[in-house]
Amino acid sequence: MVQLSRLMRNLQVKPRAERSNRKIPAYENASVAERRARASGLARRRLIEGAYLARGKAFPASNRNGVEDLSEPAAASSAPPPFPVPTSRSPEPGGRGMEGLWGRALAAASGDRVSAAWAAVRARAVAPALEAAVWVCLAMSVMLVLEVYYMSVVSFVAVKLLRRVPERRYKWEPMPVGGTGGGKDEEAAVPGGEAFPLVLVQIPMYNEREVYKISIGAACALTWPPDRIIIQVLDDSTDPFIKELVELECKDWASKRINIKYEIRESRKGYKAGALMKGMEHSYAQECDFVAIFDADFQPEPDFLLRTVPFLLHNPKIALVQTRWEFVNYDVCLMTRIQKMSLDYHFKVEQESGSSMHAFFGFNGTAGVWRVSAISEAGGWKDRTTVEDMDLAVRVSLKGWQFLYVGDIRVKSELPSTLKAYRHQQHRWTCGATNLFRKMAPDIVRSKGVSVWKKFHLLYSFFFVRRVVAPILTFLFYCIVIPLSVMVPEVSIPVWGMFYIPTAITIMNAIRNPWSIHMVPIWILFENVMSLHRMRAALTGLLETMYVDEWVVTEKLGDHVREKLEVPLLTPVKPTECVERIYVPEVLVAFFLLVCASYDFVLGAGRYYLYIFLQAFAFLLLGFGFVGTAGPYSCP
Repeated sequence: MVQLSRLMRNLQVKPRAERSNRKIPAYENASVAERRARASGLARRRLIEGAYLARGKAFPASNRNGVEDLSEPAAASSAPPPFPVPTSRSPEPGGRGMEGLWGRALAAASGDRVSAAWAAVRARAVAPALEAAVWVCLAMSVMLVLEVYYMSVVSFVAVKLLRRVPERRYKWEPMPVGGTGGGKDEEAAVPGGEAFPLVLVQIPMYNEREVYKISIGAACALTWPPDRIIIQVLDDSTDPFIKELVELECKDWASKRINIKYEIRESRKGYKAGALMKGMEHSYAQECDFVAIFDADFQPEPDFLLRTVPFLLHNPKIALVQTRWEFVNYDVCLMTRIQKMSLDYHFKVEQESGSSMHAFFGFNGTAGVWRVSAISEAGGWKDRTTVEDMDLAVRVSLKGWQFLYVGDIRVKSELPSTLKAYRHQQHRWTCGATNLFRKMAPDIVRSKGVSVWKKFHLLYSFFFVRRVVAPILTFLFYCIVIPLSVMVPEVSIPVWGMFYIPTAITIMNAIRNPWSIHMVPIWILFENVMSLHRMRAALTGLLETMYVDEWVVTEKLGDHVREKLEVPLLTPVKPTECVERIYVPEVLVAFFLLVCASYDFVLGAGRYYLYIFLQAFAFLLLGFGFVGTAGPYSCP
C-alpha cells in the first residue's frame, strides 16, 4: 500500500497554483506541439519512477535530472529502464501506452504483496511447525540408529566372534537313531520309539490350491516314529473344490499309514488364530508334548524335528525353538530380492540378538516348535489382533519362559511376488504389531515376576522403536519433511541427521548382507515407498480405526513361480491389465515429490533435488504397478 501511494502521488496532477509558480524555461514561447511533447516526457518519467518504487527499487540517480531537464523533449536517460518504456508506438499487453504501464505497475505491486504475505506466514507458522517436525524426526532417528547399532553389535559379537551358537549355550543331544522311522516307511514304530515325545504338526490353510500338496507332503515326510507324530491339516477353505482336493490329499496319505487328521470348522472366526485354537481342542492334540507349525507354503526338511525337538527335550525352560526361512522364489523379480534382504536382516540381526541377550523375540508364525504346556499356561491362542503369533510369544515370555533361535536350520518358503499380496502382508504385520502394543502395554507394566530390564526391552525396543518409530520415521522424515524443507529456507536440517544416521543404518544392514550390497540403493528407495503403507498401517493399529482387523491371506503361486512367471527384474507381466494395479496414494506422493524436487532445482538451494527426483521415480514405479509380477489369478 505504501508503494501504491507513492505511485499515485507521482501520477497526481498538481494544482494550477503550484504549476504556475514553477519556472520552466521558454515554456510560454513554446508551440502547442512542443508543450505536448514536454508533458508526455514528464508523465513518462513519472510513470517509470513509480514503477521502480512499486518494485521496491530506487530510481537511478542518472535519471533524476529535475523538472528542468524534462523541458527538453529530446532529453533521455542514457541507462535503459529495466522494462520497455511505453510509447504511443509500443502497445502493452494490458493496454496501450500509459494504461499498459499502469497495469504492469499494479501487477508488480500486487505480486510483491503476495510474496510478502507468504514470507510472513512462512516465517511465523510454516517454519516453526516444520522445524519442530525436523527435531522430532531427528530424535526418532537417534533412537532408531542406537537400536540398530545395539542389535548389530550383539548379533555379530555373540554369533561371529564368541561363537555363542545354540548347541554351546543349551544342552543338545541327538535323538536315538534306533527309534526313528521315515515318514513314508510302512513299518510301525521300531524299538526305542517310546523315547520320542509325541509331536503334533499343524498346517493351517485357506484356499491354498497351488501349495497344499507341497506342505502336506513335506510334513508327512518328517523323520519321526510314525506312532509318535500326528499331522493335523486345519482347512478353512471357502472354495468347495479346493476343500475337496485337500481332503482327498489327506486321505491319500492316510492310506499310506500316515497318522494325518483333516479338520474343518463351521466359520473362519479368528482366522489363523481361531483355526489353531480349534485344532488344540481335540483330545489327541492335548496329549502331545510339542507342536510344530508350518504355513501352507513351507517345506521343512525331513530332519527338522530331529534337530529342533532335542532343545525342548533337554532344556525344560525353553518354550519355543524358531528356525530360519529360506526362499525358493527370491530371484523371480526385483521385489522378491529386496524382500529377501529385509528378512535376512530380520533373522540375522533382530532374532539372533534377541535370542542371545534376552531369550526373547517375536514368533514368526511358522517354522517353529512350541511346548504345549507353555501355550496352555499363557492362555492359548487369541484372535484379538492379526499377529496372533507375536501375541502368544509376548504372553509366554511374561510367564518366564525362554525362546531360542536356531539360524542353521532353514525351512523353504515362498515370498509374495505380487505387489498387491506384499502390501496386504505388510499391512497385517505392521498394523497387528502396533495394535498389540496398544493392548498389551498395560499388562507388561503390571506383570509380576518380570525384571525391569525385560519390561524396558519389550516396551521400548521391541514395540516402540521397531514397530512404531521405524515405519513412521521412514516416511515422515525422508518423504515429507526433507522435501518440504527445500521450500522453506528458514529451516535447515543438520548434516548428521540428513546423512550420517541413514548412512550408518545402511552400512550396518549391508554388512549382514554382503552378497546384496549392490542393491542397497534400490532397497532404500523401495523401503521408503513401502513406508507410506506401513505408516498408515501403524497408525491404524495404534488408533484402532476401521481396518485394524483386516486379514487378507497372502497369495501363494507355488509352481507358477517358475513355470509362468519368468519375467525381467523390473518389468511385470502386463502391468496395465488391471485397474487395481494403480495405487493412487503412491502416485500422489510422487507428484508432491516432483514438485519439491523441481522447486529445489530451479528456485531452491539445489541440495536435495537429486535424491527427491529418484524417490519420486520410485513412487511412480510402484504407483503404476511396475514392480513385482502379475499372478495368474490376480486379473480376470
